Amino acid sequence: MNTFLFGIYPYIALSVLFLGSIARYDRDPFTWKTSSSQLLRQRHFAIASILFHVGVLVIFVGHVVGLLTPIWVFDMLHVSHGAKQILAIVAGGIAGVMATIGGGMLLYRRWTDQRIRLTSSFADIAILVLLLAQLLLGLGTVPVSWQHSDGHEMVKFMTWAQMIWTFQPGAADYVAGAALVFKLHIVLGLTIFLLVPFTRLVHIASGIFAPLRYLLLRPGYQIVRSRRSSKLPERSAADINKGRIAAAKRPSAAE
Repeated sequence: MNTFLFGIYPYIALSVLFLGSIARYDRDPFTWKTSSSQLLRQRHFAIASILFHVGVLVIFVGHVVGLLTPIWVFDMLHVSHGAKQILAIVAGGIAGVMATIGGGMLLYRRWTDQRIRLTSSFADIAILVLLLAQLLLGLGTVPVSWQHSDGHEMVKFMTWAQMIWTFQPGAADYVAGAALVFKLHIVLGLTIFLLVPFTRLVHIASGIFAPLRYLLLRPGYQIVRSRRSSKLPERSAADINKGRIAAAKRPSAAE
């Protein structure tokens, strides 16, 4: 079971994350968003949203940098494993508390407000519950991590993550003796990655890749809302074609 959860399951989760996100974008790119509920009820929304998103971003960046940065880089910078461990505990603990408070407020708001509840799907509520559970598990690792303040335990997780990322066998062995709270934290985190393409969490990827799409792949577009009080007369297909031909013949600004 240890080999499957920490040696095979990571590749299943990451494969579904990347391939599922690509498939969803190819099939229906306009679902790469999270429907905002701010217009339905703005009270407490800003505070909760800021706490949750800032906390989650700090945790995510901290995990990526902390787990995937080669150990020799920290050694070259003369950053000891103990110092890195303390930094992870303090920064991660503060960010975790922020995200948990903000996420709890958002869940309470979404669950108790009838207007927002009606516009929420089962997946919207379920993924927020899973994120809160993951945050609580992360906070639960703080006391255990404090007992290993020399950073030795942290090096095992770094080695595991980097071996998974570089497709090296035997990665699961480094997690075998870890505390249960760490194992639950890893498994739930991988499960959340697996669920990303099927939930509103996919909008995280849109925030990263949307600027590249419009800058490098094709020109962007803008939705314009007219202020006309009456509808324009309907145009025939012949008129539309004439307009396209005229626009094609019109010299561009660059010329």
